[in-house]
Amino acid sequence: MAHRMCKQAALLLAFTALSGPLAAAKPVKQTVPTHLYWGDTHLHTSHSFDVFLFNTPTSTPETAYRFARGETVVSPTTGENWKLSKPLDFLVVADHAELVGSVGKVYAGEEGYADTATGKGMLAQIGDSVAAQMLKAYHYLVRIGTGETGGDLVTPQQAYVDLHGGTKRQAAWHSYIDTAEEFNEPGKFTALIGWEWTSAPGGGNLHRVIFTPDGADKAKQFMPFSQLESDKPEKLWAWLDATNKRTGADFVAIPHNSNLSWGKMFQVEDSEGNPITADYAERRMRWERVVETTQIKGDSETHPALSPTDEFADYERYSFVMVPTGPIAKPVEADYVRAALKRGLEIEANTGVNPYKFGLIGSTDAHTGMSAVEEDRFAGKGQKDSRPELRKNPTGLGSAKGWDMGAAGIVAVWAPRNDRRSIYDAFQRKEVYASTGPRMAVRMFAGWNFSARDLDASRFPASGYARGVPMGGDLTGKGKAPSFLVEALKDPDGGNLDRIQIVKGWIDANGVAQEKIFDVVWSAERKRGKDGKVPAVKNTVDLKTGKYINSVGAVQLKTFWRDPEYKAGQKAFYYARVLQIPTPRYSLYDAIKLGIDPRATGKPLTIQERAYTSPIWVSAKS
Repeated sequence: MAHRMCKQAALLLAFTALSGPLAAAKPVKQTVPTHLYWGDTHLHTSHSFDVFLFNTPTSTPETAYRFARGETVVSPTTGENWKLSKPLDFLVVADHAELVGSVGKVYAGEEGYADTATGKGMLAQIGDSVAAQMLKAYHYLVRIGTGETGGDLVTPQQAYVDLHGGTKRQAAWHSYIDTAEEFNEPGKFTALIGWEWTSAPGGGNLHRVIFTPDGADKAKQFMPFSQLESDKPEKLWAWLDATNKRTGADFVAIPHNSNLSWGKMFQVEDSEGNPITADYAERRMRWERVVETTQIKGDSETHPALSPTDEFADYERYSFVMVPTGPIAKPVEADYVRAALKRGLEIEANTGVNPYKFGLIGSTDAHTGMSAVEEDRFAGKGQKDSRPELRKNPTGLGSAKGWDMGAAGIVAVWAPRNDRRSIYDAFQRKEVYASTGPRMAVRMFAGWNFSARDLDASRFPASGYARGVPMGGDLTGKGKAPSFLVEALKDPDGGNLDRIQIVKGWIDANGVAQEKIFDVVWSAERKRGKDGKVPAVKNTVDLKTGKYINSVGAVQLKTFWRDPEYKAGQKAFYYARVLQIPTPRYSLYDAIKLGIDPRATGKPLTIQERAYTSPIWVSAKS
């Protein structure tokens, strides 16, 4: 274990001191959301057809909730006892809406499932073991879904009737809702009802996780919309709108893995190839308030090819498109979050509405039923990479191998209470942020008239709310240049902090979006060089033991910063990126455990984990 510069309790007290007593500050415009809650909005269990057929049938929602709450569970993939070092505050079990719960009924021999043409075809697949038979059944369904014909294959229409349509999914959906209601404890642990819409036209990932803050009374009035109903996002939004009007249920839809969308996630056209209009932008932004920026299948913030001047752009790259032929996705602007934020400014200049004005979150996308993404206790993506000795092998997800997966991510929300509506409201106003795993406490505000005094313990964070806007907000009005208050406190059990950067995007005089990264504060042992860059922080990781020392970096970083390059009337966005000092990647821990050369994993030995705040958009009157 790494040496800790101070104990967890002392750090939490320090953060309380930084926040300061609210009574000492000026009255605020809103209730200050003083509590930081951590969660995962993207976890799969055996209700998902792929989880079950990868031979993980004991990965139940009950196990998922118990694990998230901090209980010890038997891992559905390894049979070992597992427990989070720190429990989560909220969870969305987001199983695939397609065939949800039906595959388990086939293997249970349930009437109306096992005796259908599709069920019989699955059970007729032959393998040397149960796992091999299930894998062949998985490929059987994939072949049907891709339109292959002949042999023992049924048609997609028949599979829909047998395992999906009508009331086929209703019992599983209602059971899932009942389990979420059982584990939801307002003020202690929030179980949000949700699912995944798994659209992948042509193999490009357009998946969305959807959750509602409402309970069983509304959730049982609908069946989760799936890509079998439509693979077009516009149809999903129309269904969300109609269901909201019919039942009163509210929703958040969260795109993920844009890095694998093959240029489809953040296009300049709609699904029919027409230019994006103001109406399209408004419909998208009504539902898609945030984007999952980091998870097990890679980091989607940016790519070195798109951000060549960003020295930290090359982080947990994952380009393995999830089709059997195993192609590698070439990076394009429509695949990455920072490029989408820039593209949104360009579209807004033409239509008056920004379709990509979203907040940033992280989550796992684990297919194990466990939100286990700690580098020294990573449970893997699924069954095929659940153990260190398996991770040199293909995972079945395109051409990826186990060590290609990243141990990420998690989402933080600032909210007054830990309950469904408060978590939902934080997503709506985008006062949320992404972390690749460490629980760094981060705040960011923008205003026209901030000063360094606004960071004083007696004023902050109330000063940020009273005189500016928090992450996810819009800074409007009139001013010479926006100023920012940014504060980060390290994870009490993690590495120290290297630096805080502010990433800016804006439209230049030619109408083209630009970007720039500013180092705004860093740990004290370094000075900015003549080239304007802050030297790299020292790497203290012992590659033989996997231990590191918090003798470098900082426990806490905070700063007041004003944009020195802002031009009056400029429209821009800003978000903070907080970097840790180098710590071991999970593949290094694996190599040490296996007694192999860590370079044999083909992955970096150490990484600099990070957090991304939701942006703040600035629109000033000149």
